[in-house]
Amino acid sequence: MRLRLPRWAAVTAVLAVLAGAGTWTAVASDDPPPVHRADRMLDLDGARVDTSYFTGDADGRRPAVLLGHGFGGSKDDVRAQAEQLARDGYAVLTWSARGFGASTGEIGLNDPDHEVEDARKLIDWLAARPEVLLDKPGDPRVGVTGASYGGAISLLAAGHDSRVDAIAPQITYWNLSDALFPDGVFKKLWAGIFFSAGNQPGNPAGVAPGEVPPGQPTGGNPTPGRASGEKGSADKAPAAEGAAGKPAGCGRFTPELCALYERVAVAGKPDAAARALLEARSPSAVGSRIKVPALLVQGQTDSLFTLAQSDAMARTLTANGAPVAVDWISGGHDGGDRETERVERRISTWFDRYLKKDTSVDTGPAFRVSRTGGVDSTDGQATLRAATADRYPGLTAGATGIPLAGPAQTFANPAGAAPPAVSAVPGLGGGVAGLSSLGVGLSLDFPGQHARFDAKPQDEPLRITGTPTVRVKVTSTATDGSAVLFAKVYDVGPDGRQQVLPAQLVAPVRVDGARAGRSVTLTLPAIDHEVEAGHRLRLVVAATDLGYASPAVPADYTVAVEGPLTVPTDPGLDTQAAALPWWVWGLPLLGLAGAAALLLTARRRTAAPAPDPALAAVPLQITGLSKKYKGGDRYSVKDLGFRVEQGQVLGLLGPNGAGKTTTLRMLMGLITPDEGEIRVFGQAIRPGAPVLSRVGSFVEGAGFLPHLNGRENLDLYWKATGRPAEDAHVDEALRIANLGNALDRAVRTYSQGMRQRLALAQAMLGLPDLLILDEPTNGLDPPQIREMREVMIRYAAGGRTVIVSSHLLAEVEQSCTHLVVMDRGQLVQAGPVAEITGSGDTLLVTLAEAVPDALVEKVGALPGVAAATRTDGGILVRLDTLDPTALIGELVGLDVPLTGVGPHRRLEDAFLTLIGGGAA
Repeated sequence: MRLRLPRWAAVTAVLAVLAGAGTWTAVASDDPPPVHRADRMLDLDGARVDTSYFTGDADGRRPAVLLGHGFGGSKDDVRAQAEQLARDGYAVLTWSARGFGASTGEIGLNDPDHEVEDARKLIDWLAARPEVLLDKPGDPRVGVTGASYGGAISLLAAGHDSRVDAIAPQITYWNLSDALFPDGVFKKLWAGIFFSAGNQPGNPAGVAPGEVPPGQPTGGNPTPGRASGEKGSADKAPAAEGAAGKPAGCGRFTPELCALYERVAVAGKPDAAARALLEARSPSAVGSRIKVPALLVQGQTDSLFTLAQSDAMARTLTANGAPVAVDWISGGHDGGDRETERVERRISTWFDRYLKKDTSVDTGPAFRVSRTGGVDSTDGQATLRAATADRYPGLTAGATGIPLAGPAQTFANPAGAAPPAVSAVPGLGGGVAGLSSLGVGLSLDFPGQHARFDAKPQDEPLRITGTPTVRVKVTSTATDGSAVLFAKVYDVGPDGRQQVLPAQLVAPVRVDGARAGRSVTLTLPAIDHEVEAGHRLRLVVAATDLGYASPAVPADYTVAVEGPLTVPTDPGLDTQAAALPWWVWGLPLLGLAGAAALLLTARRRTAAPAPDPALAAVPLQITGLSKKYKGGDRYSVKDLGFRVEQGQVLGLLGPNGAGKTTTLRMLMGLITPDEGEIRVFGQAIRPGAPVLSRVGSFVEGAGFLPHLNGRENLDLYWKATGRPAEDAHVDEALRIANLGNALDRAVRTYSQGMRQRLALAQAMLGLPDLLILDEPTNGLDPPQIREMREVMIRYAAGGRTVIVSSHLLAEVEQSCTHLVVMDRGQLVQAGPVAEITGSGDTLLVTLAEAVPDALVEKVGALPGVAAATRTDGGILVRLDTLDPTALIGELVGLDVPLTGVGPHRRLEDAFLTLIGGGAA
């Protein structure tokens, strides 16, 4: 929606065009007042920087916010946050950093002489705006925020420009050298991703999950509303910019950064020049000058910029006397929940306090950490709760020692450092890392390439918050006496085999001078993780890791522990109760509303049809069933009718969109038909009809609590039905499902096939007389599919009835006794499988050679032929009035190179013929 601008805005727009070649655009919003955006290119020291300026309709001057974007992105990625800050009463300026989006120039990784200087000039620009509040001439009241690359620029701007009044950096670095070369080990996978992104022609794509939000634009086209004649970077040949002296394939990086990467990538370790260059472009270089209020948001699932980076920020800024709050979110660069809405609200509140000087606002606790509180059964997502403290505890508070057992162990660094162990994989482990507290993880250590030391099982739960440490002695056979090791602490289950790597994090360490043995303290990654009672901690020291560079020359390492594993517990943290899902408090209210509605409409409702005694033994009869799409005239199901008898296994077939799922949902009382009737054992189906207690269903999988075992999940489900325990027939259902000893294991350890069988067992609780299964073999491998088929056959063998909807025609043919074939919402054919597959009116014409589609169409158009469809074996021909002998004559007349004509026997052929070749 285009909004009409007030007169003053139109005047300002004209001035803007004259001053900066910008254009004003009104941004439509459901939340008044509207937000106005002005896009303009600014010439900053040899580069054209693409900016957007957001303001609301509030009168008077207001504080300003500079909002940066992540590496590989552009100003467009932060537009939504900019609009919200503008509605909150701020003047917001966003920009695409050099080398990104439509901005020109080269990527300097926040070079103080370029990117940081650009930020300072943007502050100059804000100081000249009539809407911006000034502390003094040329000094705007301004805050800076952004994530990752943009988070670093907020810290750097505060260190280089005293006019910055507050900052809120997110998931960013303090020392880029330490982040990319932790303890002298090259983080090759992350570094490669960054430099590959910068080498893309034109605008680099988003490279790091969390840097460019999924679904957000990454730039590449001129911003809508820019004055004609202005061109973005997509209009240029980036390789030509500053190409002199650049290494080949340098892309949009500055030559010194390209040379740095090539040296380090080839050597596999950093040199002094590389470290010095990155440190000079890091916030740590100006840390002593950052004295403004800082909200530090860092990610727990982040193998790029770990919690240790924000810890260094917090310690330095606190020592400078600045107000500091630290917030550990669940997600990070490795993915997971970035808690965007909550974090952006907190940033706005932080700026309200320190830019608007509103002392009444609550900026939140000095320290907050998000913890996984379970899984929301409504959407399968991890639920989060907070632990807070009135001070930031650091990474070593409440340390306690845990003895480790195990002798000195020798293992190998293989030639070429391959195959490598697996811990964090950038962009892959996000969802897994975020659920590590629920026992879900991805890790791999190869035999002979690591040492491991175990603690005793925990007598009670242990919450680790911070960085564990351990003293070890390392001996190396490498020629130079060095060793590159990767230390990690696993949470090991009671069986001693199931292990989870918290947040998928590993700590690299380079040990020099270890030929005769050297004792070192390993500092493990900072985590927030609870070890359950009965679980144990396991220290693993490996020779390789996928994300890092290891020496290519083979060597043997020996590691022995010299002390306990020291873990921080921070007992001062106050953990909140998990937030209740909306349905816990919402359903009672909805129930009251529903009851009131029933009372008000009771007189207008018609009574349910009386039971039909003649159908009391018939599991299902559908008559004249129709259902239209909501708000349309098209039918999803139209005039459908069929009958199912006891002991049958009925296959419901049809292509996508045939109406199968809609039919099943009406059958289970989940939606109401527009016309027609469904009777189960003679009872008319209505939502909540008592006869539905005789129906079991498995539709679109089932949600289970991963920490409970199979039997506990089934017991919990049955209790929720409110029916007597003796009616559950759990043992009989389990015997049919054939889960065996898996019942006593946590569901999180189940394979997909075991989960499907547990879901089927849940549907069979109470031994319903009619069992409905919608795609029960989805995600199963062939042996699991065969087991599922046997389960269905065993269940029906007792005189019960099964209806199964499936795309696997071969399985349906082997497991079902009867079929109902639907197409475009209507019944095509119903009957026994043998009758449909062996019907004499469909013939398979085998061919000596392939024939063109036009010839197949001619066969289908023959008088007396109902349909002709190409198949792998030739042509399937469904006869109407023509007999087989006459068909052969017609085919010869059309010069069809036939080699035989006979009845077909495959369900797939019959199905394709019945629906005219559509896909199942």
